[in-house]
Amino acid sequence: MKKSEGPLLQKSFSFAVRIIRLNKVLNEKYREYILGRQLLRCGTSIGANVREAQNAESKSDFIHKIGIAQKEAGEVIYWLELLSATGYLNKIEFNSLIIDAQEISKIISSILLTSKQRLKKVRESENKNSLTKP
Repeated sequence: MKKSEGPLLQKSFSFAVRIIRLNKVLNEKYREYILGRQLLRCGTSIGANVREAQNAESKSDFIHKIGIAQKEAGEVIYWLELLSATGYLNKIEFNSLIIDAQEISKIISSILLTSKQRLKKVRESENKNSLTKP
């Protein structure tokens, strides 16, 4: 990961690394594969979708991909809560991961809201221009 990457991409990449390591522990220590696989899938998908959004073909495509990242972040929070409730994560591990997941989710939510507002303004402006043309 390059330092020149944006903070969201850096955070989501670091978070994915932590999730991969946790999945390894779940597999090796607890022989827990199903919950770990679910967490691994959504935990690594956040950064992948953020990266895809950076290369979006349009503003709508950007919003769509960031929206997927937001959904994956929400799913990660669910799986972390479940792993904690079933004793696979202790309180310290859980708190550390959940804080990161919530922070990433808040950043994505903010980006998503701003992007939707900007797209709405662009579309309203385009509609006004099309109505005033002869």
